[in-house]
This record gives sequence, structure tokens and C-alpha cells, in this order.
Amino acid sequence: MKFFHGEKQSGPYFEGWYLKHQSKNGEMLALIPAFHVDSIGRRSASLQVICDSGSWWLEYPETQFQASPNQFQVRLGQSYFGAQGIEVDINQNGIFLQGTLKYGPFTALKSDIMGPFRWFVGMQCSHGVISMGHSLEGSLCLNGDVLGFSGGTGYLETDRGRSFPDAYLWTQCGWNRAGDDGLMLAAATIPLPVGGFTGCICAILHHGREYRLATYRGAKIEAWSSSGASIRQGKYRLEVRILEKHGQPLRAPVNGGMERTIHESLRAEVNYCFWRGRELLFRHTDPCASFEYAAQ
Repeated sequence: MKFFHGEKQSGPYFEGWYLKHQSKNGEMLALIPAFHVDSIGRRSASLQVICDSGSWWLEYPETQFQASPNQFQVRLGQSYFGAQGIEVDINQNGIFLQGTLKYGPFTALKSDIMGPFRWFVGMQCSHGVISMGHSLEGSLCLNGDVLGFSGGTGYLETDRGRSFPDAYLWTQCGWNRAGDDGLMLAAATIPLPVGGFTGCICAILHHGREYRLATYRGAKIEAWSSSGASIRQGKYRLEVRILEKHGQPLRAPVNGGMERTIHESLRAEVNYCFWRGRELLFRHTDPCASFEYAAQ
């Protein structure tokens, strides 16, 4: 797996990483370092921070950004994000965030979540899952409040391309031990040079087994909206129902520039049901799930 693709991109282009952290007590914090090349070739980087109480956007010159193509390793300003953990040192634009978190071993998927979609020329955005779950140790100080993440769970994914889809849904959660049980689902409109379609990708971990539901494996989206989704693939069926959500504003890419505002519920209460035929494999309601829905 290549971890950074933007070295020679002339734009428009973006590439970012979504690092979610959840404590044993339900405290949550997500960090989104990113690299951008806009439509006129201007190169820059950014960091977005989102928690229950708010969100922040920080912009950096390209000279303060470094990323490795061979391993997950990103430097942005005085902060570092890597496979072994993160070191954060931020004091600007109304946010003070400082501290160190150590990561346990990543839980990788068996294969690229995009499947053959990764070869489609002209796709707006390509998604990747780096870790479905990993353990956390350490704490961060955010504007005077100490967030203790020892014994908690992390999640890590990535996106790259020109723009986020015009309409999409995304949800993620993990429960039990890090990497044991969890899921990620994304559905989106996919414009292509000729025609287009609505597709989905989904990875489910349950009792040590990985399930993959995806358009390239015959999955059908029965319904999707701001209230949830229903996905069917052969004998498998996943239902997602949003019970409660509180969106925070984030910036999203449009032709490489971060010009679109979306809203993500870092902490949403979501009910997930997963069937194999008539057998209910699990019914799980998670008060610390994440959910995002956008439509233009």
C-alpha cells in the first residue's frame, strides 16, 4: 500500500488522512492533516481538528508539510502523525492542542477497500482504510482540558483525488477491543467521463471475520439518506439507522481547494443491524459512532 501519492501532482488534487481517537469514557477527537493543490497550482497543507465542542481549521504553507509514500508518516508544522502514534503541538487561531498518543498495531483490511474502483480513470475521489482499529495510550491537552485516551481505540482512513462526491454518506464505529468489531460504510454518487453511478464500499469486522460489501461485489443500495442506509449483497444485508447526531462544520475539497463546508457528527448515536439471510449476526447501537451526509 502506498501512503502518499501527491509528490508529483500538478492539480487539482487533495490528499488527507482521518485520525479518530475515542477514549474508554467516550471522549472523542479527530485530526485531519491534508495536502492540497488547487486549480491554479497553488500548493498548501492544512489540519482540521474536530471534537464534541467544536472544530478548527489551520492552514500551512507547503514547506511545513512532509509525507512518506512508503509508510504512514506525516509532518505538519510542529506536529507529527505516524504508524506508532502522534505528537501534536499547536497554539494558533484560537486552539491550543498539545500531547502525545501511542498507537498499538493497526488492524488492516485483507485488500484495498476500493477493489477494482481504484483503477477507474476520472473518479473524483479514492478512499482507503489504513486501520479499522488500534489501541491508544497517552493524553492530549485541548484548550486547557486534558483528554485521556489510554485504553481507548483509534481508527485511520485516507482520501485522495480532486473533490469529494457531490452527494455521499459515511459512517464508522468500533466496539469491544480495538480491531475486533467495527465497520465503515461509504455510499456516493460517482460521476465518470461517460455516465456515472451510485456506489458503495463497506467493511465489517465481527468476531474475527471480515465481511466486504461493495458495488464491485454486487452490493445494491436499497436506500440512503440523512437518516441512514440499507445495503444488500446476496444473502447479506446491512441496515444503518441514525438515532441522534450533532454536526460540526468541516472543510471539504472542490478541485483541490478546500472551498466546501460539510457537517460531520463525530459523535452520533447509530443503530447497525447485519443479517446473513434470516440470521441476525449482530444488532449494535453505538453512542460514539461517526456519521456524515452531504448532498448538493
